[in-house]
Amino acid sequence: MSYGNALRHEVRSGNITPLIGVFDMFSASVAASHYDGLFVSGFGFAASHYGLPDIGFIAWPDMVNFVQRLRLAFPRHHLLVDIDDGYVDPEVACHVVEHLEQIGASGIVLEDQKRPRRCGHVDGKQILPLEEYLEKLNLVLETREDLLVVARTDATEETEILRRAEALAATDADVLLVDGVRSIERIRKVRAVIGDKPLLFNQIAGGKSPRLSLSELQDLGVNVAMYSTPCLFAAQTAMDQAMLELRAQDGRLPEIKDGDVGVAASLALLEENISRHHPSHSREPLAV
Repeated sequence: MSYGNALRHEVRSGNITPLIGVFDMFSASVAASHYDGLFVSGFGFAASHYGLPDIGFIAWPDMVNFVQRLRLAFPRHHLLVDIDDGYVDPEVACHVVEHLEQIGASGIVLEDQKRPRRCGHVDGKQILPLEEYLEKLNLVLETREDLLVVARTDATEETEILRRAEALAATDADVLLVDGVRSIERIRKVRAVIGDKPLLFNQIAGGKSPRLSLSELQDLGVNVAMYSTPCLFAAQTAMDQAMLELRAQDGRLPEIKDGDVGVAASLALLEENISRHHPSHSREPLAV
């Protein structure tokens, strides 16, 4: 089964599918030890690869190279990739889709924003005319072979959200996402207008959307739960705290206690990647 069809089967299985946002190979290693599905977050990639906010700086070859490394390290995980607006032009979007499918991406998310784009959970978003987005989306759908395609709208006004949701549900897109949806009631309304089209809900700490559990989302008719930035925000919190403690202790490293990560625990996590990539290759743990 292709990667796209494997994710498509999972989405339509009747159970909600969680996808965890990752921003580099190490965060992916942590997330992959807990979940079967990874989301290549544009927010996280812009932060980790460029040190910049997610407002359109990502160059598509950088994203493709990152996804290729992920697929080599995690051959059995679902990989859903954020390609923003398809890097502006429909032709570029299709070219990127061809590359991603060839290197083993499971699916992509294509949004209807226009430049300058914004994270889906911040103010100031502007959207393309619906007809212009549909033209780009349909070209991508014609280009892909088995790749799963998530059609995303960043509309914020309720009437426009429902108009676009209905139009996107009528396409051959596999899944629909309304990003930054602000209430449970709006989720219900979107679910009602899109028929049996699978629905994705994206939540981000401090974002516009309500914090909901997987069981709550499944009761609302959501098929996919995407978490864009849990690894990134946890890393920032932990690193900031570690630097404060190091300064407070005059540069003395803290004693390793049970549950803390030191050299051995970190190496053990990374050795799992060797096992995933070369399952028949037996290795003794590295001595520390």
